[in-house]
Amino acid sequence: MHYTSLKDFQKSGAATLTRGPVALIFVEDDVEVATTLRHHLQIGFATVIAFMPEMFDLPDDLDTLVHRIDYDATVENAVEEAVSRLAALAAGQWMFYCYNAEYLFFPFCETRSIGELLAFHSEERRDAMLTYVIDLYSDDLSHHPDAVSLDRAHLDRSGYYALARKDAQRNYDPKDRQLDFYGGLRWRFEEHIPHARRKIDRIAIFRAKPGLALREDHTFSDEEYNTYACPWHHNITATICSFRTAKALKSNPGSTHEIPTFKWHNSAPFEWHSRQLLDLGLMEPGQWF
Repeated sequence: MHYTSLKDFQKSGAATLTRGPVALIFVEDDVEVATTLRHHLQIGFATVIAFMPEMFDLPDDLDTLVHRIDYDATVENAVEEAVSRLAALAAGQWMFYCYNAEYLFFPFCETRSIGELLAFHSEERRDAMLTYVIDLYSDDLSHHPDAVSLDRAHLDRSGYYALARKDAQRNYDPKDRQLDFYGGLRWRFEEHIPHARRKIDRIAIFRAKPGLALREDHTFSDEEYNTYACPWHHNITATICSFRTAKALKSNPGSTHEIPTFKWHNSAPFEWHSRQLLDLGLMEPGQWF
């Protein structure tokens, strides 16, 4: 189904949100759009909605599987507005959002669906899930100048850390069960990344409800949504494997010539399997086995 605007979808397509979980894919450019959509269909999202510029085409096999909304996701606050609006329309529904050339992985995703994951997470009385955005990049920029290659994808196997998230409203005391996470290309090339965009944590999986607002730093207006675990034990976390930062660093005139390669001694080929991410400690199964 094709909608000419977000307002058009709100008027005539809101019923599609009753089939969940729902994936919202924001398309910023024409890189790996089809693979992103197919990946999220394959891991079990019942509804996949693509927010994309009207000049981009969808492959024929996806035209009937994906709900398309003509939308410019590069406009300031466009993603936050779309997520917040749809959250108000789909109360109680699990939703996920990401960008093109980003791929969600969760523990045991090769044999279990996103629906099974969220059923367990719901039983633990959780309404959101912390995800880490792990940078992917090609190891050969001479052959892949935009840094994107599914076959030659690499990631950093170390160099990740967390700091206490301070509460500006409470004398900058640490927030309960909230941390700011760093690492990957945003850490190694931080001189090219604005300070506010260096974090790699994103509350990308959440249960929709009226009044819930996504903020620019990928957190929500409900502070409990921003916690990494419940008070009594650790919870599941997931990973978004993303070419987005590498693309930005190589497309930005101020950084592209400063970076002849993203590869370093802690680079490792990405195996496109959740076991590698679990072994590297880049996500946790919590109590789910």
